[in-house]
Amino acid sequence: MSASICQACHVACCANGTPNVVSWGHGGIIAFGTCSSVALYDPKEKSVVCMLNGHTGRVNALQWVHSNKQSAPECHLVSGGSDNLLILWEARDEKFAKLMELKGHTEAVCAVDSVYMDSDILVASSASDSSVKLWLCNDRKEAKCLHSVSFGSGFVTDVSLAVLPATTVPILACGGDDSQVHLYLLHGERLQKAMTLKGHEDWVRGVEWVSTRGELLLASCSQDSLIRVWRLTAKSSTDTPTEDDHAIIKMKEDVFEVDDEGTSSVFSVSLETVLAGHENWVCGVHWQPPVYKDDELQQSARLLSASMDKTMIIWAPEDGSGVWVEQVRVGEVGGNTLGFYGCQMSPDGSMIVAHAFHGALHLWCKDPNKEDWRPGVVISGHFKAVQDLSWDPEGEFILSVGSDQTTRLFTPWKKQGNKQVTWHEISRPQIHGYDMQCLAMVGRFQFVSGADEKVLRVFQAPRNFVENFANITGTSKEKLLVSSDSVNLPEGASTPALGLSNKAVFQGDLVPKSTVEKQFNSISDQYQESYFHPLILTEPPPEDHLLQNTLWPEIQKLYGHGFEIFCLASDSTGTLVASACKASKAEHAAVILWSTSTWRQLQMLPYHTLTVTQMAFSPDAQLLLAVSRDRTWSLWRRSQESTEPPFSLYAHTGKETAMHTRIIWSCDWSPDSKYFVTSSRDKRVIVWGPCRRDGSEEMVPPADIRPCSTILDVGNSATAVAFCPELCSDNSYLLAVGLDCGQILLYRWSPNQKESGGDDWISCGGTNASQSHTLAVKRLRWRPKAGRADTGTQGHRPACHTKTTVACSEGIQSV
Repeated sequence: MSASICQACHVACCANGTPNVVSWGHGGIIAFGTCSSVALYDPKEKSVVCMLNGHTGRVNALQWVHSNKQSAPECHLVSGGSDNLLILWEARDEKFAKLMELKGHTEAVCAVDSVYMDSDILVASSASDSSVKLWLCNDRKEAKCLHSVSFGSGFVTDVSLAVLPATTVPILACGGDDSQVHLYLLHGERLQKAMTLKGHEDWVRGVEWVSTRGELLLASCSQDSLIRVWRLTAKSSTDTPTEDDHAIIKMKEDVFEVDDEGTSSVFSVSLETVLAGHENWVCGVHWQPPVYKDDELQQSARLLSASMDKTMIIWAPEDGSGVWVEQVRVGEVGGNTLGFYGCQMSPDGSMIVAHAFHGALHLWCKDPNKEDWRPGVVISGHFKAVQDLSWDPEGEFILSVGSDQTTRLFTPWKKQGNKQVTWHEISRPQIHGYDMQCLAMVGRFQFVSGADEKVLRVFQAPRNFVENFANITGTSKEKLLVSSDSVNLPEGASTPALGLSNKAVFQGDLVPKSTVEKQFNSISDQYQESYFHPLILTEPPPEDHLLQNTLWPEIQKLYGHGFEIFCLASDSTGTLVASACKASKAEHAAVILWSTSTWRQLQMLPYHTLTVTQMAFSPDAQLLLAVSRDRTWSLWRRSQESTEPPFSLYAHTGKETAMHTRIIWSCDWSPDSKYFVTSSRDKRVIVWGPCRRDGSEEMVPPADIRPCSTILDVGNSATAVAFCPELCSDNSYLLAVGLDCGQILLYRWSPNQKESGGDDWISCGGTNASQSHTLAVKRLRWRPKAGRADTGTQGHRPACHTKTTVACSEGIQSV
């Protein structure tokens, strides 16, 4: 089988926390950098079209190469990253591929822009090495650095390219940390300083040109909270001063001369307007793209700005007076975000998007029948490494935890009257103060999470979430409430100031107290703790609601570990949870078992000498497997009697019997509880067993549990492994293996083939370059039920042929 058997149903990701990392193409596709990948996102279809993998460092800046000659989708995209590299991407057969690499910067690239020059592409880039470089990329796939300008101890935060009106001369605007905008002209193959635009009083964060009515407008924004619009016009020979000029009030003009292939032209730059409306740094400005009307390209002078005050403003000159005024202001009130880093506008001007400090995209859509703007549904995901994830027992949603200190819940959105199904984040159950490391589902709407702290925390879904989950997924609300003990469920949860625990909010807490009843007995009584407001959702919530109104109440804390929690596992019956923490000594490496009915510690399982990296209960809940940094595994058997202890050591490997020579990262069980698999940094995947005799429930003696597969060398550190819960048609087992390089491989393992002398491993392909993660795969989880998760339980094909797995990585998360 070929690699095409893998199809990406959903990618959960967000934009990197850098200002110039989002670009909205005239073809309607939003390109943004996420970790070291470039995501191409269709806001109308609400799904990621493609992932472009080529950078080895974080993508900091990207820009579509816009063409003013036609309204067709762009064919080229430029990206720059922390790997000091620029990549020019080209569309080939409706897919993007790397066209060429531009090497020359010695530090991270922070801004890029580009324009077409006939059949060539002119690219400008600025980097942390205090230089701005101009590149020429021709149609022969050759790239040349034309010129480099050094800014000494300063640096340029943004660049913008344009072509002077009625000439072929490119002009480059550079906004820097010296509070000035520097203009350069390309003369031959060298950049010549034309002039410096002064006026801002702090760092210039963004610059952007736009061509309108034979003139150029340049917008610049700064940390001084102001936006300046500059007008560049051509001066004709008849523009000579008259005697009465002193009676006319004019803005000061700066003039420079341009030589275009022997023809001399004079241009003037004047300050058009100063826009004051933001209350904090203005980090990004963006002109509305040109649109075709009556077969003519028309450019409107509408400017979008984004600020750290959490607002976006659309500015435009008034009809008649020409005075620039604020037309639209949208933004976010409350929450713990730090404002917007940049903004973009859709080709038709009906949608605007901002990206925040924590990577979240904020989309607003204009109501076609009104002048109102409302928040829209947009992609979301973790903004740091995704460490662990799990399906719910019914396979209807996914919970994930990451180093961004959040727990997120993703589920398919089934719109009424629409066959399209897309995945979205609908709840953020936990927003923590520590980096999250692991989680385990306990039943349908309850989970345990572990972070870089010694405490385990247990969460249960509130009533408001269950009701909204039913609305969004189309599931029966009554059925869900019956399964989740609706009588005792709180309405929601909130986090008190300076607190880490989500406090339950009940119906009575939502009723505001009268002024007569407000008797402050202490200082803390003067501050309202509950910020939760119940929502009635029919579509996925925007970012500000996710931050504030979708928390789950914390119902229990579990104490017992001496160091930071590292891994968790729960059994199929939902009665036990196993946990382990970071350990450098045997006394701390013991696994702790917890009862989910009382949340008390049942037993400690000491064997390993270093950190237990992963655990897994067998599907029949009779065996617990643990793998460790000490390169060994241990197998624990549940007692068949009600006497203590509930688990005892059944089998294990030691220094002499260990097959792995490096740390064992991952483990999993076959669906029949007969075999288990381990994967290691030594690039080996090994299946062990059998743990049961053929055709019976009887356990085999511990000495008979040994490697029962040939050693599979996957060519890279095997960081994750998972058995498919469904057997293949020939009763062989299907395994997914995640690698340190980000790729996911599929293999079929046939135990009978080894016995007959044949090859027991058959490669089934894997993810291609655009489907793979760019960093190590942290966890693989097959959907517990057969069928496509994005189309319901059965999907388009028979359930036995359709299987869904979910993977998380240090970069992004995908299904």
